[in-house]
Amino acid sequence: MGRVGQDIDLEKIRARYGLLAVVGSNVAITAVAVFGVWQLNGDRAVIVGVLTSAFTAMAGLTTAYLGIKAVSNTAQSMSKEAGRQQDADRLQDAGRQQPARPALEDEAPSGPMGGSGAQPPTTVP
Repeated sequence: MGRVGQDIDLEKIRARYGLLAVVGSNVAITAVAVFGVWQLNGDRAVIVGVLTSAFTAMAGLTTAYLGIKAVSNTAQSMSKEAGRQQDADRLQDAGRQQPARPALEDEAPSGPMGGSGAQPPTTVP
């Protein structure tokens, strides 16, 4: 399994346990609210306050989780896209660079050893 596969598995685990934490917290808040309402013996003003607080806590927790998850996913996809763009730019830059062209045989060599007019050595049989 490659690095990409490990990253995907890690994200699945994070999402699964994050969702489990949010659902567990919401269940706990609900249980405490139900227990509190049951113990109040019908005092409506306090019951409304308890339920309002419970639903506010649940909404805040769920919204925070979903917001963090959305930002994390967006940042991750932007990071991957930036990496792909950098790879594409590198390939494009590499394509623009011309490799050194080897000298052709029919070109006259230049420099101190083979300036213009230089003749190759002849062999006598």
